[in-house]
Amino acid sequence: MRFIYSFILFTLLVGCKPEPKLVVLSGQALGTGYQVQFYSTERFEVAKQFDSTIAVINKSMSTYQADSDISRINAGDTSVVVDVMFKEVLELSKMVYKATDGVYDPTVGILVNAYGFGPEKRLNQLDSATLDSLKQYVGLNKIKISSEGKIQKDNKAVYLDFNSIAKGYCIDRIGKMLEANGVENYLIELGGELLARGLNLDKKQEWRVGIENINAPVTNRDYTEAVSLLNKGMAGSGNYRKFRIDSVTGQRFVHTVNPITGLAEKSDVLSATVIANSCAEADAFATAFMALGFEKSKAVLKKTSGVDAYLMYTRTAEDSVQIYMSDSFKDYLVPAN
Repeated sequence: MRFIYSFILFTLLVGCKPEPKLVVLSGQALGTGYQVQFYSTERFEVAKQFDSTIAVINKSMSTYQADSDISRINAGDTSVVVDVMFKEVLELSKMVYKATDGVYDPTVGILVNAYGFGPEKRLNQLDSATLDSLKQYVGLNKIKISSEGKIQKDNKAVYLDFNSIAKGYCIDRIGKMLEANGVENYLIELGGELLARGLNLDKKQEWRVGIENINAPVTNRDYTEAVSLLNKGMAGSGNYRKFRIDSVTGQRFVHTVNPITGLAEKSDVLSATVIANSCAEADAFATAFMALGFEKSKAVLKKTSGVDAYLMYTRTAEDSVQIYMSDSFKDYLVPAN
């Protein structure tokens, strides 16, 4: 009888386990908006831990923070011992650098600054001779890390810029923070980039998100496709809204700079939406596809496992926008709700 009573008590305790509740956190971070949706049975200081995660990443790799590790390294400080996050981002950058034959390259920062898209003062004159002189400092092969965790550069002018991957990596770290608090089902969106784990428990389905229509106005954005994400990251990049027009020459510069040519000019890819195992990886490849152009992006996709893309492209300014999806990307498509 004692065993039976114990069993009944155990059953009652298990049956009283609270159901996970949806928690939604939103606000501004890294100069853009964010929304975090997750299911949890426990209360924890999610906002405080969210802010702490972003602060730690900024201290490591924000080029807009003067006392960050990356800013000190760019300024020539050779005493900086980088943290685990910095090492992880550098290693992932090297992987994408190799996969794209050097078109994805965080040392393009010196050119990004020159065009006026970075934290440093832009150059007033950007002729071919100036670009050639700057390009000698571009190349991820010019960066090494010592056994003590110090960054070694072939030339002190080499400038590291992780902005094309840091936002995606930040989302991945926020995901790890949630998981450390026992969260298994969540969707993180930061500036249009996403990480999904588990399910949307209210709808009893995988998380569903949209791919933005590049022809939609900023004030009334709509979507061309809906995709279903399960344990995947998604990031997009586009030049259709991000550009700078030189006030003197009237020349239009897009924010994607090709490290091989040194040019900040549009390729035939108008936007790239990438799904990968991590948001950081998706972030980096999306940036690379913008510079690679359509044909080279297709070639990279065919030889790179675990990376799928939805590309909007046009051959000439007069052509209508065309859509290309890697074969496996089609598996993510779902009817829009």
